[in-house]
Amino acid sequence: MTMIRTTCTTCGEVELIPGELTLQLTALDGAGTYSFSCPACGFDQRRPANHRVISILLATGVDYEVIEDKSRITETEIRRFSAALDAEDWAEHLQI
Repeated sequence: MTMIRTTCTTCGEVELIPGELTLQLTALDGAGTYSFSCPACGFDQRRPANHRVISILLATGVDYEVIEDKSRITETEIRRFSAALDAEDWAEHLQI
């Protein structure tokens, strides 16, 4: 059986099976995080996952989901901003 070794912030090194972790990937850049509940203390843990970690977790069969990165600017926001710049009084709306 495949075991994945990681660390808990409270307990230190722990071993998990692939079904005990969840991988979340952002759609645009492929960055991600993985999460698990520590088998020793039960605390929920969340860790950043670089491309190497993501590859290993996917290869071992960890379930994943692709999430929307809400910190990015959307096309709707860009269109709204562009339209606002076309207004003659756009400089009056600047806040310092």
